[in-house]
Amino acid sequence: MARRDPVRPDAVDAILEQWRRELPDVDATPLAVFGRIHRVFLRYHAYVTDVFADYGINAAAFDILAVLRRHGAPYRQTAGALADSSLITSGGISLRVDRLEKAGLVTRERDEVDKRVVYVQLTDTGLELIEKVAAAHFANEHTLLVGLTSSERRQLAQLLSRLERSLDVYETMSRTDGQAADRLDDVG
Repeated sequence: MARRDPVRPDAVDAILEQWRRELPDVDATPLAVFGRIHRVFLRYHAYVTDVFADYGINAAAFDILAVLRRHGAPYRQTAGALADSSLITSGGISLRVDRLEKAGLVTRERDEVDKRVVYVQLTDTGLELIEKVAAAHFANEHTLLVGLTSSERRQLAQLLSRLERSLDVYETMSRTDGQAADRLDDVG
């Protein structure tokens, strides 16, 4: 069995110690989570961007191509469905699709019955590209996780899922508090 490195103090630990020293009455402990998430994301993003650049695309292009590929043959979705799957606006989708269409990776087609509906579909070139990029991307992600055991990966995924649910609760509470404040303003 391989020996594992003990957890070593990092930049976030140093920042937390500085806050404890300078503002001892302020609880900065959430930085232990969010500071590390931020730092990890920045490093992760750089590594992922490098892989996409090797194939002549960026993360935005990968996002659209991946959504189309994940939905299976005929690799076609409405612009609205792409926006929902990508969590961006339909305007943002239009700009991304414009670029992918110019590159010959997707085509657009209007619905014959409802001309307001536009379908975006992978071309053969787009399909070939996304399959190559996806394989390289996921191999890269596996490599980035080399310092974690399978069990640690599962635990981290579960904890991050719980963190996302915590943010959902916060957003719900914020909306509820905002609505209550609006009602008080209306009454006052």
